[in-house]
Amino acid sequence: MKITIFAATGGVGHQVLEQAVAAGHDVTAVVRTPSKVTAPVNVVAVDLSAPDPAALESAISGADAVLSGLGARTKADAGIATRGTQAMIDAMKATDVRRLVVISAAPVGTMPAPGVPHPPKYDPGEGFFMRHVLTPTIKRILRGPYTDLATMEQALRDSDLDWTIIRPPQLTDQPLSGEYRTAYGQNLRRGMKISRADVAHLMLHVLQEPRSVRAVMGLAY
Repeated sequence: MKITIFAATGGVGHQVLEQAVAAGHDVTAVVRTPSKVTAPVNVVAVDLSAPDPAALESAISGADAVLSGLGARTKADAGIATRGTQAMIDAMKATDVRRLVVISAAPVGTMPAPGVPHPPKYDPGEGFFMRHVLTPTIKRILRGPYTDLATMEQALRDSDLDWTIIRPPQLTDQPLSGEYRTAYGQNLRRGMKISRADVAHLMLHVLQEPRSVRAVMGLAY
C-alpha cells in the first residue's frame, strides 16, 4: 500500500512511519525538518503552519491513504491541526485521494466546534470520575489544543473524504503491544492510557476495516 504520513517525526507519526516501513508499505513522509527522517522513505518538506498546496499535492498524489499525527505541541502551534488538516483535505480532493486517518484526543467529543455549538455534555463511555473530575479539568487546561482538534474534526465531517478519527486518552512511550480495547463513537470505560506505538498500530489497522470509514474510534488499555 502507498501511504503518505504527515507529522512523521512526531510522537505518533514516528511510530506510524516505523510500523508502515516494517510492514513493507511504500511510504512518503511529510515533515517540517527532513533531516530528522532516517528511515528509507520518500521525504517531502512542508511547514503545515503555512502549507504549500503544490508540495502537498505532490506528496499525496497516488497514495492509497493519508495518515496524520498532526497536533499542536506548543502554544505557538495553536490552530495547526485545523489549518494543516484542511490543507490535506484540499490536496486530497485535488489529487483524487480519499482515505484519511487522523489522531485527535479522548475529550474532544464534548468540545464545541463551529458545526457543533452544543456538543454532548458527557461521553457515553466515561464513568463518574472521568465525567465529573478528570475530563473537565483536562479540558480547562488544554482548551486551546482541544478546540483546535474539535474544529479539525468538523472539517473532516464537512468533507466527502473517507476519514477515520482516532481519539486516544493519555499517551505514553511504552512499546507496541497490539493488545488494546476499541470502541466506535465513544471512549473506553476506565481507559486512561495508551502508548503512541499502539495508536499507530490502530491507525494502520483501520485501513483494512470498512466499518471505520467516516467513524470516530476510541482506544485504551
